[in-house]
Amino acid sequence: MAGRRKKRSPVTIGIIALVVALLALFLGFTKDIPFTHGYELKAQFESANAIRPNSPVRIAGVEVGKVKRVEPLQGTDAAVLVLELKRAALPIHEDATAKIRPRIFLEGNFFVDLKPGSPGSPDIPSGGTLKITQTATPVQLDQVLTSLQSDSREDLKAVLDGLNTAFNDRSTDQSGRHETASRSFNRALDDIPAGERSTAIVLQALLGTEPDRDLARLIRGTAATADALDRNEGALQDLITNLNLTTATFAGESDNLRRSIRELAPTLRNANAAFTSLNDAFPPTRAFAREILPGVRETPATIDAAFPWIEQTRKLVGKPELGGLAEELSPATRDLAKLIDRAEQLLPQTDLAAKCVRDVVLPAGDLVVHDEFNDGAENYKEFFYALVGIAGEGQNSDGNGMYVRFQTGGGTHTVSLGSKSSSSGQLFGNDVEVPLGNRPAYPGRRPPYNPTFPCYKNPLPDVNGPAAARSLPPGTASTARVSGSRDWLRRQADLAAVRAKLKPFARRRSAETKAK
Repeated sequence: MAGRRKKRSPVTIGIIALVVALLALFLGFTKDIPFTHGYELKAQFESANAIRPNSPVRIAGVEVGKVKRVEPLQGTDAAVLVLELKRAALPIHEDATAKIRPRIFLEGNFFVDLKPGSPGSPDIPSGGTLKITQTATPVQLDQVLTSLQSDSREDLKAVLDGLNTAFNDRSTDQSGRHETASRSFNRALDDIPAGERSTAIVLQALLGTEPDRDLARLIRGTAATADALDRNEGALQDLITNLNLTTATFAGESDNLRRSIRELAPTLRNANAAFTSLNDAFPPTRAFAREILPGVRETPATIDAAFPWIEQTRKLVGKPELGGLAEELSPATRDLAKLIDRAEQLLPQTDLAAKCVRDVVLPAGDLVVHDEFNDGAENYKEFFYALVGIAGEGQNSDGNGMYVRFQTGGGTHTVSLGSKSSSSGQLFGNDVEVPLGNRPAYPGRRPPYNPTFPCYKNPLPDVNGPAAARSLPPGTASTARVSGSRDWLRRQADLAAVRAKLKPFARRRSAETKAK
């Protein structure tokens, strides 16, 4: 019949049956869907002697996978376990840990106890690795017995004997109690509630302000510290040796240590007060930090804007500008420094001279001389009046310059002015009458000269003292003669001044004559 199906050959049926059998066998042993792979996690262990492939992997007692294979870690004695996990075990975080633990007696062998880590930590992708610092292996009984060798057993016996002596020996403490250390320790248990409260406060503080993150960071930091200690085993041994020496030193200084411990309570009270002040200062500090943030954000722009100014300033202070000017001014600066040093000697003398002018010279010039020519004017004005008179008398001039005509007087009395040692020499004249004297009166000797006595401390001169021993009272008949003598003396003084003025011209005239 045309509709009858064609029979399959026995070979085809045999091939199909073989494929189905192989597929069932594969699924039975691998328990995986063909062409798919589960999540794999690698974990490094110091030793994997107690674990075998197909050993279970558990999370919180629930089996979530198995050990797929055990591989050696190249270059070390450690091993790498390749764990195949189910989807229910995911996610596995970077801070996950794994330990090899023994199973119960009836189960036998060991299993891998896996802790997936904290949710805030990043996930480990399939094929990731847990480092050896995040894994641990069980301690076997033979390892414990091996570690307790004869020396260790003797040390352990000595420790136990020391503890027995420490707890059972009776001694008298500072409070006068005579009891064993164990009884003192029992009494110390009464203080445990307060200590536990303090411990709770410390543990609460260890959580930080963000418990989910701060505690995780603390644990990671502790793990990093433990890893560093593991890598530096020799340094750790030295640390323990030094700790033994330090402990022995503390034992030798027990009295000082006891006094220091007594001071801890007041120190803690002061520290608490300081911490309270710090806590009070933190809110303003945070507010200041928030207020300063805009300025801090603008700091980069400010620095960028300052670069052109800094560049111009660098050019300004360079050698072509201010740098060269400063180099040129350095000699003047040295001279100025010398001038200042010399001024330290000059200024005190200038100050003394100014005081002399202020306290002696100027007040003396303001005195009025009350003589027969008294006009009520200060004596410094009379000096300028004389200059005006000399200028009026010296109006005549010739080729040699200005000259003054003087007419000598006659008389039977010779009068001398000046001295032989003066620049003008000693001058002589004749007077009709005997001069009555001079004012102030000549004391008969030169007044003493003391160059160390300050000028400004000298008393003012007495310009209205007695004229001479032969002075006559005003209004007598000799007044006219006195006036004449005074005029003659003035003319002689004016003549001496004119001669001193004309002396340079005379010298120049003499030199020209000799040259001819």
